Amino acid sequence: MDTNRNAGPDDIAALKEALAAERARGLEIAAELAVARAKASEDSALIAHQKLQIAKLKHQIYGQRSERSARLIEQLALALEELEADATEDELAAERAVAKTTTVRQFVRNRAERQTFPAHLPRERVVIDPPAVCECCGGNRLRKLGEDVTQTLEAVPRQWKVVETVREKFSCRDCEKISQPPAPFHAIARGWAGPSLLAMIMFEKFGQHQPLNRQAERYALEGVPIALSTMADAVGAVCASLDPLLRRLEAHVMAAERLHADDTTVPVLAKGKTDTGRCWVYVRDDRPFGSAGPPAAMFYYSRDRRGEHPQAHLAGYAGILQADAYDGYNQLYLAGRHPGPIREAACWVHARRPFFAMADVEENARRKAAGNKEIPLSPIAIEVVRRIDALFEIERSINGKSPTERLQVRQTLSRPLVEDLQIYMREQLAKLSRGHDLAKAFNYILKRWASFTLFLEDGRVCLSNNAAERGLRGIALGRKAWLFCGSDRGGRRAAALYSQIVTAKMNGIDPQVWLADILNRIAAYPAHRLDELLPWNWTSASAISVRAA
Repeated sequence: MDTNRNAGPDDIAALKEALAAERARGLEIAAELAVARAKASEDSALIAHQKLQIAKLKHQIYGQRSERSARLIEQLALALEELEADATEDELAAERAVAKTTTVRQFVRNRAERQTFPAHLPRERVVIDPPAVCECCGGNRLRKLGEDVTQTLEAVPRQWKVVETVREKFSCRDCEKISQPPAPFHAIARGWAGPSLLAMIMFEKFGQHQPLNRQAERYALEGVPIALSTMADAVGAVCASLDPLLRRLEAHVMAAERLHADDTTVPVLAKGKTDTGRCWVYVRDDRPFGSAGPPAAMFYYSRDRRGEHPQAHLAGYAGILQADAYDGYNQLYLAGRHPGPIREAACWVHARRPFFAMADVEENARRKAAGNKEIPLSPIAIEVVRRIDALFEIERSINGKSPTERLQVRQTLSRPLVEDLQIYMREQLAKLSRGHDLAKAFNYILKRWASFTLFLEDGRVCLSNNAAERGLRGIALGRKAWLFCGSDRGGRRAAALYSQIVTAKMNGIDPQVWLADILNRIAAYPAHRLDELLPWNWTSASAISVRAA
């Protein structure tokens, strides 16, 4: 009995030691697993980053090789965001796990070298109090050898303030007449909001697609409650103030030698439902054929898609119109039209889409990898897509050159390809039934052959109507946010602001900064000099003051 009692404590100590060893081993295994998971996450993020870079470079060098290339870049960017976040979480988890052990090597993530912060940003220097005595011997004879600086990018939350404009009154002791400086001009009547606040409201609503009710909720949380009706009143006032600029913008767009046209749906509030209105865009972009004319976009709104709307929009226009095969444009192409004929230039991207749908090898590869049913591919469609892509490859080499240079290259390189494509399509069409999808796609091109081949006769014509589609992209992305227009007048206001915001972006200008400066100056600006405030002519008031100084 005594022996068993004496042996008891020894067994418990051994068990405790074994338990501690197992716990340590468990921590080591957990740490090794965390490190392995962190390495795998880092590798996945690196692969995603390289894929995104490759896709962007291909898009930059070769242009849009497929209909899904732009969307693919967005998907890769989203995947990179998630994988980078996962890698950081796993890295921190590995650090915590390794800290509990003494044998597992710490994981160090290989990060790309951080870009330096822009030089124009203001710097705030925070100096930590230096030591007063030596940490080793306690002596106080210290001298500075240098310093280590860590830069951290920080953002200052939005600041609100009330500007009080004081106009003092003075009375004359001789004649008792009261003198007072005149009231300053305000961007809107009664001047309750400054130009920067108005620009923010307008850009958030029409540039970032944030409805006024959501803006009002955000401002209330920041301690500045603004009534929805007050903000809506400001929107109407700003649109009225900017109308003279809109008219000049419209005149500039309609003076173009060539226009891109397109339209998209816009839900409009109706009794108990929403109707489907349309937003039309006409884009002037002369940069592909080397012209110095600044790019601009003009938007219009209509309640339906009847042809009378584009006919009214382009009533005074004569030139080249690049658009899809919408029947509402047909009246514009009549020979005896006043003030002059409009020549139709068809879009090869529209023509390519039905063929591409039957020739998407990459989509089939993705479906096969996911275990989904593959779509049937057509060798004929693949061949047509290959031939059309060859035309776009030639176009990329002459982008930005003069119309004469473009036309010479097209006559030499593109015309033989186009003539061979026509022969190939007619040969294949003869073998297909009338209702076949390929036959419909062939007829879409062959029935409009003069419009599709206009680029072989005029160097100003582009192969695609992508410029107009880019202009409408913001509306398509924003529909899910603002849901619908409240009325027809609301649709027209939206079209007016879209015109000015998109034009500012096309000219490389921050729309909100431009709007703030314009609203600050337009009320007192001479009417005969309003052209100076258009985005491509605009110089900010602060820049003018610096230049004058």
